[in-house]
Amino acid sequence: MLRVRPVHFTSRLDQWERLLLDLGLVKTSDEATWREFDAGSGRLALHFTEEGSAADGTTSLGVEVGDPEEFARRTNEAGAVGGGTTAEVIEADHGSSCRITATDGFSFLADPAVRAADGTWAGSAEADPAIAVVGVWFSEDAAGAAGTLRSIGARPRPVPDNDETADFTAKNGGVLMVRAAAGPGRAGLGFEYDGDLDGLRNRLAEAGHDVALTEEAFSRSLHVANPDAEGAAAHHPTLWIASARGPA
Repeated sequence: MLRVRPVHFTSRLDQWERLLLDLGLVKTSDEATWREFDAGSGRLALHFTEEGSAADGTTSLGVEVGDPEEFARRTNEAGAVGGGTTAEVIEADHGSSCRITATDGFSFLADPAVRAADGTWAGSAEADPAIAVVGVWFSEDAAGAAGTLRSIGARPRPVPDNDETADFTAKNGGVLMVRAAAGPGRAGLGFEYDGDLDGLRNRLAEAGHDVALTEEAFSRSLHVANPDAEGAAAHHPTLWIASARGPA
């Protein structure tokens, strides 16, 4: 079992929730500092942080797995063959988890998933089936990052642009991307839409969001005003929703 579930830290939970619901995600958990949302493919968590803190507006790469101990065992076996990725079960603030560490030292968590009422790993049936959560890993060692995602069981998919590094899908939902970038490893957040992008743009605009459609060499994408930028002095890039390239 493997599902993409980044964690986005923000001081603007309500603004983010409004955008996610308008995108077609469904809220599945609502706590004082933590909210979770199911997409048609993948999941996203929002974690409250104080406005102006170093974490405000940042994203942590993350996935969900069925059994952290078994996941760690399989990842370590694959990592020993594929380049040194390691996984260890730890006790995090929120409970038992598995920490995956790449060869460059970048790490992220694999948290235990909760089964649905029917006993499967399915997400909410009420979410727009066309929307997928995308977790992005920016790394100076893009080849090593791609190797780590292979070690955790992510499935490579073709990319049409030679300038892009690697794309993966997770068995139980969501997309993972690796992109080459200078500096320490970091994570980013986006979405894919396997449907009428013009219709989604109109829907978001009618809901009051600032949204633009861009035509690119290999795809089309929407760029929506980032909720973290509201009233903030710091620059926050727009949130992107790309047309889907294949199964997510």
